[in-house]
Amino acid sequence: MFTVTVQHMSYEVQLQSTLHSLVVGEESLQDSKLIFNENRRDFQLTHVDKLNIQPPFGEKKFCYVARPISHCPRKAHRKLTVWYALWAGGIIGPYFFKNDEGHNVTVNGDRYRAMMTNFFIPELNNHDVQELWFQQDGATCHTACATIDLLKDTLGDRLISRFGPVNWPPRSCDLTPLDYFLWGYVKSLVYADKPQTFDHLEDNIRRVIADIRPQMLEKVIENWTKIGLHPSQPWQSYARNHI
Repeated sequence: MFTVTVQHMSYEVQLQSTLHSLVVGEESLQDSKLIFNENRRDFQLTHVDKLNIQPPFGEKKFCYVARPISHCPRKAHRKLTVWYALWAGGIIGPYFFKNDEGHNVTVNGDRYRAMMTNFFIPELNNHDVQELWFQQDGATCHTACATIDLLKDTLGDRLISRFGPVNWPPRSCDLTPLDYFLWGYVKSLVYADKPQTFDHLEDNIRRVIADIRPQMLEKVIENWTKIGLHPSQPWQSYARNHI
């Protein structure tokens, strides 16, 4: 269950202020022109075990528990690090971070900038870059000076990021469509056929992403703006009731 803390509410207030200045203020940002991006390292191969539970009273029940499959010799290789960018016009990605040997790796500044240079920016150039805004969270690899400079070279002042031209609140978890919609939606579907290899899991992720309809993304982005400008109830509560 999501618990709203004073600190989290303060981040929501900061975000509402940022959104108000962009959407209602001089910039008049259209929500359909805002790109969100994030990377996650929580996709792994799992066994699904069915366990018997004998409660103190009542009938015997069952639950399903997922546990990792340890095919990979190194622990660092046992999870996929996946990156997506989402906007009303579609999803860019997924991109899987790997080393030269093809092994799964975590994200650092050099790998993130290489992905931006070799994958994201070329994809972005297929659209009207002059009208698009780009949002990223406060992860160190996102906010390093070299990363901010690289993004500003492409986007100018249309960058919403910690240490960027437009500030994004620090540690603002669960405040973007990727957090409260896309990650959970994808994970709810990619394990349906119990993939036993990372190639299979990657194919499932690509398929689920490709099957997401533009109408769904348009609604998600439209409601995200309403959520951000809606101060009367906690963020997650509003998101779950309206998306």
